[in-house]
Amino acid sequence: MDTNSSDPRGNNQQAPYPPYGPQHSTQPGSNGGQQPINGQPGGYVPSGTQKMPPQGGWNQTTQTFNAPPQNGQSAYVPPAPVAASMQAKPKAHHAKTFWIAFGGAALACILVLACMAIYTSVTGKSAGTVSLGSSTNTTINASDEGEDRAEAVSEKALPSVVCIDVYTNESSSLSSLLSGKQSSTLTESSLGSGVIISTDGYILTNYHVIEDAAKLEVVADGATYEAQVVGSDESSDLAVIKIDADNLTAIEIGSSSNLKQGQWVMSVGSPFGLEQSVATGIISATSRTVTASDDSSSNSYSGQSSSTTSSTPTVYANMIQTDAAINPGNSGGALVDQNGKLVGINALIESYSGNYSGVGFAIPVDYAIDIAQQIIAGKTPTHAQLGVAATTINSTIAQRYGLSVDQGAYVSEVYSGTGASDAGLQQGDIITKVNDTNITSATDLIAAVRTCNIGDTVTVTYNRSGSSETAQVKLTSDESTSSSKSSSSSSSSSNSSNSNSSSNGNSLLGGNSGSSNGNSGSSNGNGYSYGLSGSQSSLSNAA
Repeated sequence: MDTNSSDPRGNNQQAPYPPYGPQHSTQPGSNGGQQPINGQPGGYVPSGTQKMPPQGGWNQTTQTFNAPPQNGQSAYVPPAPVAASMQAKPKAHHAKTFWIAFGGAALACILVLACMAIYTSVTGKSAGTVSLGSSTNTTINASDEGEDRAEAVSEKALPSVVCIDVYTNESSSLSSLLSGKQSSTLTESSLGSGVIISTDGYILTNYHVIEDAAKLEVVADGATYEAQVVGSDESSDLAVIKIDADNLTAIEIGSSSNLKQGQWVMSVGSPFGLEQSVATGIISATSRTVTASDDSSSNSYSGQSSSTTSSTPTVYANMIQTDAAINPGNSGGALVDQNGKLVGINALIESYSGNYSGVGFAIPVDYAIDIAQQIIAGKTPTHAQLGVAATTINSTIAQRYGLSVDQGAYVSEVYSGTGASDAGLQQGDIITKVNDTNITSATDLIAAVRTCNIGDTVTVTYNRSGSSETAQVKLTSDESTSSSKSSSSSSSSSNSSNSNSSSNGNSLLGGNSGSSNGNSGSSNGNGYSYGLSGSQSSLSNAA
């Protein structure tokens, strides 16, 4: 056999190559004769040679033998016929396709809007609303008296109550003296409590807990998080903060509208920094009006000390009174009922020592959650207002200025566009009654208004030039007048000490219910003090 044969089968003939199927392929890495090699279907390339030009042989497509090339020319393999379905067709107009796609997108938008509308109508809240509170509604089966109920309620409520460490900037006088520059450091200045109201990290607490904070750290479920202030409402002493966490245990929210005297309750918080503490008691009373005013003092568990020695008192209306222990550090913690449901946010104590003495107060949960929802939604919390600024009248002032009554709320200003203005109240009127509630001071007036809602109409009895008259006043929102009140408050604050001493009363020039300067742990003349953490900055009040 001629070793120079160009026929791999051993023949010198220039015979066409047969197809090499998978079983005949001998090339390393051969494709089994299924793909062209050197342009030939099933073509064979001897080992160690260059790729050969196309040659005659078996045409896999036409299933025939092609003649070998003549005179060094390459063999031509005609292309396979194209199926009719694959032949080029004129392009259709794109308008039909566009309108079909547009109609589909429009239909999808309509379906989404319809689903959101159905969700809103069924649940009563928008699809973007943050769900507050636990999604469960459980009842604790335990004896009315005994350790088993306290244990069950503690187990349910404790995971939803957090400890809040408050850090403030404090200047270093020594460092400033040596460097010649003002310097400050973060210092842990107070400690309070908070209640988890959503699984994604929203926490409800008192405003005076977080006031003036440069940094907030929250201990929740054994982990420490840095918190950001979402918003606050100084006049109601409430604030919402948020931590970056998921799958938290949100507290189950109850109702404060049907609380009864003698009902079993538990306070939960961090008294004196002792995290996850509980104390049991009963509801002593409901709908209490409390006036809180503080002098400057310092307490490591009660918040920032104030440099202001006199302040306008804060008026809290409709408070829940309880004998469950509330101490400095319980601020912003939970008051829960016999089923572990939130009914109040711990806020105040009545004490001459600054510590627990058997009388504590909590902000009703119905009011607190309403404020929290407004804050989370990015709104400015609003309150009902009469639309006046007032000063307390007593017998001494009445005698000095020759007034016809010796007690009441003297109208020093009427805000335009409010119910008081529309009803015809004037500067110099002395308000003595709102509905059936006697008004003996500006504080009483604030408290009476705060028990009502925006849009309510109240009967105001007032004295004008010695004559008693009445007016029907529709309460409006304080949102529209807040900016003008704030400017009035700023101008009056610099003269607050003079105005207080001359009037022996409260200058009501700011929000619906202002905040007092002071902190937990110290008491004022009437025995009321903050039993928690934080202080409140001086703000004028308005009714």
